[in-house]
Amino acid sequence: MSADSDPKAAASGAAAPETPLTKNQLKNEAKRKAKMEKYLAKQAALAAAADNASDAGKVKKAKEKKAQPESKPTFVNKTPVGEKKDMSQKMADSYDPAAVEAAWYAWWEKEGFFKPNDDDSSSETESKGKFIITTPPPNITGKLHIGHSMYISIQDALVRWNRMRGITTLFVPGSDHASISTQTVVENLLWKNEKKTRHDVGREALVNIIWDWTHKYRHTITDQVKRMGGSYDWSRERFTLDEVISRATYESFVRLFDDGIIYRSNRLVNWCHHLNTSLSNLEVEQIELPGRTMMSIPGYLPEEKFEFGVLVHFAYEIEGTDDRIVVATTRIETMLGDTAVVVHPDDVRYKKFHGKFVKHPFIDRRIPIITDAVAADMTFGTGAVKITPAHDMNDYEVGKRHNLEFINLLNDDGTYNKNAGPYSGMLRFNVRNQIIKDLKVKGLYVDTVDNPMSVPICTKSKDVIEFIMKPQWWVKCKPLAAPAMQVVRDGRLEIMPASSESEWFRWLDNIQDWCISRQLWWGHRIPAYFVRVAGCENDSDNMDHWVAGRDEAEARKRAEAKFPGLSFELEQDPDVFDTWFSSGLWPFAVMGWPENTEDYRKYYPTSLLETGWDIIFYWVARMVMLGIYLTGEVPFSRVFCHSLVRDAQGRKMSKSLGNVIDPVDVIQGVSLQELHSKLAAGNLDPQEFEKAKKSQSMDFPEGIPECGTDALRFALCNCTSAGRDVNLSIQRVDGYRKFCNKLWNATRFVLIKLGDDFVPSATAAPTGCESLAERWILHRLNAAARDISTALASMNFMAASNAVYSFWLYDLCDVYIEYIKPITAPDADPAARLSAQQTLYTCLDQALKLLHPFMPFVTEELWQRLPRRASETAPSISVSTYPEPRSDYESSQAEAEFEFITSVAAAGRSLAAGYNVLTKSTFYVTSAKNTSYALILAQADGIATMIPGCQSVVALKPGESVPAGCAVSSISDEAAVHLLVRGQVDIDKEVVNIEKKISKAAKLKADLEKKTQAPKYSEVVPESVRESNAAKLSNYDAEIEALQKAITTFLILKDGN
Repeated sequence: MSADSDPKAAASGAAAPETPLTKNQLKNEAKRKAKMEKYLAKQAALAAAADNASDAGKVKKAKEKKAQPESKPTFVNKTPVGEKKDMSQKMADSYDPAAVEAAWYAWWEKEGFFKPNDDDSSSETESKGKFIITTPPPNITGKLHIGHSMYISIQDALVRWNRMRGITTLFVPGSDHASISTQTVVENLLWKNEKKTRHDVGREALVNIIWDWTHKYRHTITDQVKRMGGSYDWSRERFTLDEVISRATYESFVRLFDDGIIYRSNRLVNWCHHLNTSLSNLEVEQIELPGRTMMSIPGYLPEEKFEFGVLVHFAYEIEGTDDRIVVATTRIETMLGDTAVVVHPDDVRYKKFHGKFVKHPFIDRRIPIITDAVAADMTFGTGAVKITPAHDMNDYEVGKRHNLEFINLLNDDGTYNKNAGPYSGMLRFNVRNQIIKDLKVKGLYVDTVDNPMSVPICTKSKDVIEFIMKPQWWVKCKPLAAPAMQVVRDGRLEIMPASSESEWFRWLDNIQDWCISRQLWWGHRIPAYFVRVAGCENDSDNMDHWVAGRDEAEARKRAEAKFPGLSFELEQDPDVFDTWFSSGLWPFAVMGWPENTEDYRKYYPTSLLETGWDIIFYWVARMVMLGIYLTGEVPFSRVFCHSLVRDAQGRKMSKSLGNVIDPVDVIQGVSLQELHSKLAAGNLDPQEFEKAKKSQSMDFPEGIPECGTDALRFALCNCTSAGRDVNLSIQRVDGYRKFCNKLWNATRFVLIKLGDDFVPSATAAPTGCESLAERWILHRLNAAARDISTALASMNFMAASNAVYSFWLYDLCDVYIEYIKPITAPDADPAARLSAQQTLYTCLDQALKLLHPFMPFVTEELWQRLPRRASETAPSISVSTYPEPRSDYESSQAEAEFEFITSVAAAGRSLAAGYNVLTKSTFYVTSAKNTSYALILAQADGIATMIPGCQSVVALKPGESVPAGCAVSSISDEAAVHLLVRGQVDIDKEVVNIEKKISKAAKLKADLEKKTQAPKYSEVVPESVRESNAAKLSNYDAEIEALQKAITTFLILKDGN
């Protein structure tokens, strides 16, 4: 039985015999003790502070305001661009992110540290291999957000880690021209500033305007990326509209056109009226509606809302009879384009109508009643289905099967055309409302009922998508998808996590052809030319009249060969490519393909594609399909899909919510007023602005504190997992800024302990004379190096960052540095002191290197302040050697022995906190074995340094008596720690203080319980608040239990005395 569970034993002068605990019980008991120790230490410290303040007459009123910290002066970087920072100046007293991060990036870039090291032709460099990664090119439509920061942090951590391992690395930067988004933004600005449309200025002028806008934002994005510390080779930067990528884009189209993979067809496309362009399925979001929902639509008056999520029933009159047939639709306005009513051939209700016609109520049109066992379901609705082949995907197939007329109702701008008869010129959703009114007048309206449904929404404009017949260029995807699935099956491509792999197969198995035409002006103009032959019937739907060419000259030669001796004109298709087409060529196009460049030969295929799981189909699958087809190679060997970043409340980042975070704001800090100002400068409507402003005030009431790049990177890596979403709080990032301050203070302390005349040994090899603490910390360093590299190799960024954090905080700072303070004191044994200093230097040097991939700036700053070994030739930590596990650092014996010592210290701290003996404490440690006694005797001074306020630690021989008046905590059957309490505390006073705390905790608990028992608590109060309240109640119970136990222990000790 432990001392904690037997109060009488705790107050005795000797350890009571114990019943051995199982391994799991020991672990659980250790966790419980650690929590109790932390709680009691906090309570004791608070009590001591209150008593001291009371005795000195310095107790302040509860409502007195805190003294405001002095504002720090703004840092000014005086280092010339590209020069190395001057490290001869005195080290600052505390960590300042702005000062630390200044100048290093420009120096790294100038020195060429980010370029591949393949100039080194040594066999060792060749044998270590290559790590090549091309960054997902961000859109140039604005500044980067926190999601971009995540992939920069993850990818750069991998690149820096591999570079330090001596592997040839290449990290290719770039950006995407983003046809739809960019043109939309610029068109909106053109209208806002000059009240002009693109048609007012013309194609060439608009493209020039967009280029000017592009140059501005590309520089902004580049600056943001550099602030994030991404170690890209900027000499290889690419833009999807530059000459290199454009050449690859035109080459790809011509090859695929020639092979019959690309074809032209007049088919239904997803049409966005707001943007006036077609979209691929992946650019359309399906919004699920539970039933009747009123929605606002772009392009309509703000106060106008339209009904969705309903099924409208109406009747068609049968021609030549008094009969009617009732049909249902979710889009009543499309009935103007109906060209058939379908019934099931076996439906007896409609047998008499087979072959008959219905009369359209608003247009002079006879509509046949046809039978189709696929399209009509006798058990659903009325069993009769209206067919609009030109505006519905399912109806399109019915129209093809039955050779129905395809009647297009819509103009590109969302108004109805002449085929709509009396509704011509009206906006589509105004037609919706008017038709219902007109059906009621004619007595043909039946009813409207709720109907759960999905509504297709443009991801860019939020407009409701319409299906329209358009002649477009399409890619046959089935022949490209099969190889893309096979390379995953045979292991040539690994997709992580496994959930993304299963989705990979599911999507590619059901892939549809890809529409690559966009009715825009910004982008790669499709290199397809219509050959208009003089004196011939020229049908643009006829593929025989189309040729492809890498330029117009090649297209003309092809046309001449196709129509020899005939006079013709070439007309280039005005459309541009879907942006994802050029982006799909990214891994090989950036290397110079289709030319056989040196970069293409050296660096393609690449090693890894790292991106968000949400674009695995937009982008990743298309890169694999096109890469295999065009180059014969899988473009990368691994795909890692990282989590998506949500805010602290788990909400998706959205401008309208005001929770989109600019990484620079986190890096340098921003006030709440500045956040509001940035919102005001955007394009939110007044209602959204007020909503977003309120949200910002709730999320960031004090603004965002200055956290620095290193803290942001570390936080993003630490929250990356194989899951789908991560909630990122600024408080978490700020916590890692405090960690940076811990690194700073630890390094300052170490440099002081080393002294100005310290010279590191030539190598990091141990001498064999190291103390127990030194052997333990080297063993822990070894474990950290192994765990970090193993985690990074398996893309486990959370585990990797946790491992380096734990080593720094818990092993190096909290234990080793504290433990060796007596050994490194000026009056300590010189040999022991020098050995401890060398080990301390080794650990600091190696720990900074372990941390560098995650926190590049602060590690460079601190490493540059360290003295150098004679064997260290690296000019920068970024190109130094990453620590690897060493056999001469391994010592499981040292680990076991030192952990025994730390458990003695932990028990001592727990006792001191529990009995409020916070100064001049004396401990006695009993041992059952001579080996334990010898170990404690040798390490007594070190143990004392790990117990705040400890005066001495006395090792007692096996069987030696413990002085009376001691409290005890048993560590194991081998040892126990005893704290001399008699004469150190006023027991009656301590009991009174604890009783007051119990009363306070009980009142808080009762008040909270009253709230949780209120009527409809579970219905009205948000789940997150209910969970928080439940946790608080549990904490109150634990607190009261601990306090009551402390009173019992004190009273038993008093009785024992």
